[in-house]
Amino acid sequence: MHVKTASLVVAAFAATEVSALPKAEWWKPKAWKNPTQHHFQNAELGPRPQFLVADMDDGWLKDRLSACSDMEARPSKFSIGHRGGACLQFPEETRESIEAGTRMGAGILECDVAFTSDRELVCRHDQCDLHTTTNIVATDLNAKCTTPFTPAANGTAATANCCTSDITLAEFKSLCGKMDGFNASATTPEDFLHGTPAWRTDLYATCGTVLSHKEYLALVDSHGRDFTTELKQPRVPMPFDGDYTLQQYQQQVIDEYRAAGIDPSRVWLQSFEFADVAYWLRADPAFGKQAVLLDESGDTPETFSAAVANLTFYKEAGVQIVAPPLQYLVALGDNDEYVPSVYATTAKKLGLQIITWSLERSGPLAQAAASGDYYWSTVANGTHKDGDMYRLVDVLARQVGVVGIFSDWSATVTYYANCFGYF
Repeated sequence: MHVKTASLVVAAFAATEVSALPKAEWWKPKAWKNPTQHHFQNAELGPRPQFLVADMDDGWLKDRLSACSDMEARPSKFSIGHRGGACLQFPEETRESIEAGTRMGAGILECDVAFTSDRELVCRHDQCDLHTTTNIVATDLNAKCTTPFTPAANGTAATANCCTSDITLAEFKSLCGKMDGFNASATTPEDFLHGTPAWRTDLYATCGTVLSHKEYLALVDSHGRDFTTELKQPRVPMPFDGDYTLQQYQQQVIDEYRAAGIDPSRVWLQSFEFADVAYWLRADPAFGKQAVLLDESGDTPETFSAAVANLTFYKEAGVQIVAPPLQYLVALGDNDEYVPSVYATTAKKLGLQIITWSLERSGPLAQAAASGDYYWSTVANGTHKDGDMYRLVDVLARQVGVVGIFSDWSATVTYYANCFGYF
């Protein structure tokens, strides 16, 4: 989903000051082991939900959430693990992020898919993000990148562009996942790997286990959770390599679910491209009926009204679920209260279900609001502290009526879902 690139770049600081990644010899990929069947009945929420509740303004919502502090939490499909569900602290789209998101009670876990040069599907948020989310530039595979690492020099930032389609599945599996970010002032490939934002951590970035889509299916199924696969837009001309077409790519996702014996009722396919959702609706209605149309078409005041107007077209075309970012669904009302936006009220009036993204992606909220963060842009003037996160979740759940919230730290949403009975 949307990524604000500027937040992931560290250009002004030495690499040793911005990150604590392991030395190169520590980057050793873990061999894939088939997961054992373990359906966790309870959720481990840790201290963060209570930290957020304690930071809230006094009132009935704080009292209600505080009263749930001793509850025994269980998994909830209202809590959707974004990029695995734990990428606030764990490398995204990795086994470790999914395992942590599962532990924190995410009832649905996400894998964004892109394809390799040998046409295998792998979990990556973007086809061309390997240079910021893995250690590829510090390996021999750097030479295969679309744009191999170039050091910073003479006032020009360091660059690289490495895509899943540059390498085979076997080569992809030799990489280590890391926290998303890069050091634009780097003069060596190893320095380029740094750049994790200060409000995240490299504590668990000792070599995240990157996943094929088939491995993701086996992992999530072993825990009895549900699935959401996002088909990422190709960053290379299609047909790829002459004869791998967009339709084959669209169908391959469904084929892998079918081959794994996953019931369509447990699957929420996603895409920002209406054509992808329309294909699934037409080619395999069992999967298409829960397909999610992601929407970022209203990012500016000039385009927002058109995004609202398009909801009618989507509904008439058979789309059942739309997924805009957080800020599309809320506005500021009297006394800086969060209230449902015209997008939210229109979608509800049309009978569309709504999922939204992505909570816990913005760092400390006072800083996020002051800097015009993407996800808080429509309510920035009414956002002052981290405790406001549950104000937003409450409006999304009880007033907007969303059926799920993607989060980079699943425990935050799982806590609210358990306290208010959203399962």
